[in-house]
Amino acid sequence: MILSVTLLLVAGAAVGGWRWWHARPPYGPEVLAATATLSLVDQATMDAAFAPRTPEQAGDGDQIFLGRVTWQRPPDPQKNGTFRIVVLDKRTHLMPGFVNATSARPDDVSSGSDGSLDVAEERYPWLAGVGAREIDGGYWTSGSAVTVTSVDASPVTFAVVLRPEVPGTLPHMAVATAPAAVGDLLVALVNVGPDGQVYWAQRLLN
Repeated sequence: MILSVTLLLVAGAAVGGWRWWHARPPYGPEVLAATATLSLVDQATMDAAFAPRTPEQAGDGDQIFLGRVTWQRPPDPQKNGTFRIVVLDKRTHLMPGFVNATSARPDDVSSGSDGSLDVAEERYPWLAGVGAREIDGGYWTSGSAVTVTSVDASPVTFAVVLRPEVPGTLPHMAVATAPAAVGDLLVALVNVGPDGQVYWAQRLLN
């Protein structure tokens, strides 16, 4: 009986140690010294920022917000670690439906959503709205963030086109809409591990 209790204690300590190690950040946000900028621009400015690629096209009544996130390369970057760049309308807690993104390594950035945003939202109240929403018994994600798969992708240029709200839009299809001011849009950087574990989130702007 004593041996059984001892084995259980050892196993419990091992599990606890693995969880601590698994969730332990390889470095903190201070190592990256990340910064973000965001401004309202016209179509020509966005096109120039993404050339030779063709970004999303804006129409009458739409707004274009062009931003950039920059960080310093850590001395010992984690293998297979990733980032999420989040743009969130603080008024409605909604993200844009799509984020145009590019960098010096354009193949290392994309637009989308995944479960790490659910974890980030649960841990950081100021990120409320970035995860899946429960509507009528189902979970829906209509917003997008930038996924960065390499620490060497900095600087990342991104742009969102906000369109006026369409009357009658179903709740599970709701995204950030125009009109908005630069100060309405929060920009954050989320550090995600190889297994989808969220190490930390840093509010970079607004």
